Amino acid sequence: MRIMDPFGLTVGALSAVLCVATALAQQGVPAVPAVPAEKTAAIVLDPSWKAPRTSWGHPSLEGVWSTDDMRSVPYERPEEIGERAELTPDEFAARARRNSEDLDRSRNQQTFSGRNDVGVRTFGYTSLVVDPPNGRLPPMTDAALARRAVRDEGTYGPGPFNSHEDFTLYDRCITRGILGGALPVSYGNGMRIVQTPQSVAISYEMIHDTRIIDIDGRPPLDAGLRQYLGSSRGHWEGETLVVETRNLTDQTSFGRNGRGPRHSAAMTMTERFTRIDPDMIEYIITAQDPEAYTAPFTVRFMYTTQPDYRIFEYSCHEGNTAVSQGLSGERAYERAVAEAQAKGLPSPVRIPSSDSLAPLPTDEDAFFDINAGE
Repeated sequence: MRIMDPFGLTVGALSAVLCVATALAQQGVPAVPAVPAEKTAAIVLDPSWKAPRTSWGHPSLEGVWSTDDMRSVPYERPEEIGERAELTPDEFAARARRNSEDLDRSRNQQTFSGRNDVGVRTFGYTSLVVDPPNGRLPPMTDAALARRAVRDEGTYGPGPFNSHEDFTLYDRCITRGILGGALPVSYGNGMRIVQTPQSVAISYEMIHDTRIIDIDGRPPLDAGLRQYLGSSRGHWEGETLVVETRNLTDQTSFGRNGRGPRHSAAMTMTERFTRIDPDMIEYIITAQDPEAYTAPFTVRFMYTTQPDYRIFEYSCHEGNTAVSQGLSGERAYERAVAEAQAKGLPSPVRIPSSDSLAPLPTDEDAFFDINAGE
């Protein structure tokens, strides 16, 4: 039987591509993939493929996973792409080339990347949001937008910072929320899944959040008991672990690192984990919150393995000065404004709290070549 994938490759050709890519990767040379990684999944090449089983018979999701491979996929779809969910071959080739260049830069050129983790696969998705069909989050309600506050952006925003509540839960090393803790960011995208017959535990690398998902049929917690990660109950539907979460607070958001306008305590989530390959778990989450969003929405991405990836302790509170320095910096700025006003001078320019938001110097003398030995 001749099986053809949407990119025009037979299963045999796909296998050859994978063998070449693997050989190059072992040599430290990042190859430019010819087809999207999702087209190479075991379940795509062989619809009868099944995930390995635990000793008690459940599909195994156990292992260390990461969303590093999803970093080049935009959260929301560019408007000009419309409702198209997949890249064209030319668009994919361009993304794959950029990813390969990033990987080469990280492995072979940079002496320090600042833990800017780079994945090893390229996916052909046009966005992580898959519903609504335009791949964009639905508008938030007026009530949700009216709740916006400095704390929604924390140190990524302009302030002002007058108390610890002006910082995000991420700044404070508390949590990034369920989706905020899973969306791909510059580093710390790892997670470990451990299973028992009665539960599934998911530990996220960043801020070391751990969720315990009961799958033994027990009811959710009492509605009056609210938690940042809610009350999660799961069950198996064939090969898929389905998890329903409620009892959330209104203190987390659906942005990367848990930033952005917060959802309400009425938010409910349904997650689906399906292992579709020895190295891939498809993850789909649907959120409903009529108090904060004008429609439900669905986000999809892939958890994958990474070569030699290890999860180390994320000692977030130790040495974390985000809150103390943010507050002291605010007070220093207030003093500088008062001094300028007393002298009849204009107020000093307010520098964004995050280095990544601050303007670069325009004076060339402010730069020097670190390789020149100066």
